Amino acid sequence: MRKFAFLLALTAACQGQQRPAAPRPAVPSAPAQDDKPVVTRHEMTVHGTVLRYSASTGFLPIKNETGETEASMFYIAYTLETTEPASKRPLTFAFNGGPGAASVWLHLGALGPKRVKMMPDGAMPPAPYELIPNEQTWLDKTDLVFIDPVGTGYSRATKPELAQKFNGVQGDISSVGEFIRLYLTRNERWGSPLFLAGESYGTTRAAGLSGYLVEHGVALNGVVLISTVLNFQTIRFTRGNDLPFVLYLPSYTATAWYHKKLAPDLQRDLTKTLEEARAWAIGPYAEALAKGDRLKGGERQAVVAKLARYTGLSEQYVDNADLRIEILRFCNELLRDRKTTVGRIDSRLIAFEGRNVSEQPEFDPSIAAIRPPYTALFADYVRRELGFKTDFTYYVLGGGIAGWDWGSAAEGFADTADAMRAAVAKNPHMKVFAGCGYFDLATPFFAAEYTLSHMGVDARLRGNFQTAYYEAGHMMYIHPPSLEKLRRDVGSFLDSAMPGR
Repeated sequence: MRKFAFLLALTAACQGQQRPAAPRPAVPSAPAQDDKPVVTRHEMTVHGTVLRYSASTGFLPIKNETGETEASMFYIAYTLETTEPASKRPLTFAFNGGPGAASVWLHLGALGPKRVKMMPDGAMPPAPYELIPNEQTWLDKTDLVFIDPVGTGYSRATKPELAQKFNGVQGDISSVGEFIRLYLTRNERWGSPLFLAGESYGTTRAAGLSGYLVEHGVALNGVVLISTVLNFQTIRFTRGNDLPFVLYLPSYTATAWYHKKLAPDLQRDLTKTLEEARAWAIGPYAEALAKGDRLKGGERQAVVAKLARYTGLSEQYVDNADLRIEILRFCNELLRDRKTTVGRIDSRLIAFEGRNVSEQPEFDPSIAAIRPPYTALFADYVRRELGFKTDFTYYVLGGGIAGWDWGSAAEGFADTADAMRAAVAKNPHMKVFAGCGYFDLATPFFAAEYTLSHMGVDARLRGNFQTAYYEAGHMMYIHPPSLEKLRRDVGSFLDSAMPGR
């Protein structure tokens, strides 16, 4: 179980779980950095069109009110060379989540001009790994700035004792907001159509930023949410909070469908099956959970049978779990008869652990699949092609954050949905796109739907929101057909958010 400790910590972070206090590891401070970026020039061909672009790699300082630099934030920016003035081209700021994940995943997985080549199903290829041109890059539509928040990538607080100022919901939003302000100023991009693109906790950040930025004079054209979690009540399994059990159910159904664990009538049509699972989850299942111990006898047994039907689990297991299936237990139980576990980040991917008696998996095969190739290829790419040389550790996923401030208990679950609602109310031209993977067991699609439909957005502004679905997981872009669909969907979204262009 030691090998699984990091995954448990990451799960707790994504779900906002407060674990017992433990000694925090020392957070390394950043060395003094030159604000001047390293600039290189490149070209690539996308669908027969040659794209010439520059890449700027470096740091921006995050200063306090007295002008003292408290952190250095690392970024990589791509600017297309066109006849259009750079000051008027669309500009997208992109980041990942965790919290504790660097922007390498969106950068080398979906948006940037290069991408990591994975196996056709998204599994890890054999080493040595390969970085290939990304024909699905967003660069033809928008310039790109990949931001590593403090504690991720090469970004660090200048002093270890300052790290906690940035490692929390509000400190993170304000520091990334300050980065965006400074980038717009130094690069004279205040006139550009502006977008945010976040993945996972990066969607939490993006929603909060949309509210923060509009209050600081920055009105966004649009926000792209990839694998969305804005309200952590929807995904945090805690006693007394039955909502996640309801909202995870359709993702369990999708996973069981993929691994052919459902009854024959449910295996025929995934879309229809998920519609049925949604309706049962939000209706009879939610009502059954609300009854608690009052649910007895034949009524309870009918719910047990239905829950087993939609999850692919045995009725005995469902009954023993008191109708409440937590995510890691599901990952370990679904294919126990095959001595196989499924991934949490992408439940299409599987692992053969050898032992078949534990309650939870030893590791997440979908994290194990992506960490080595993304780590190795970024380390090579940033030095050889982008010319940025440092001996600092690039924290791709964890390692740079010593704890996360989710807010006081009085504030309840972390939630930035209302900040996004307020941003749309104040800037009714802002559009929002949410991309959801059916096989994502970290930020389930039904939870995203629930949050977006419970924001209290005025009926006249609900058309500003759109949602798309992919037959892949949390990082749907590791699945080539989903990567291509994501690019088409986002391309259309960007166009719709810039009327008149």
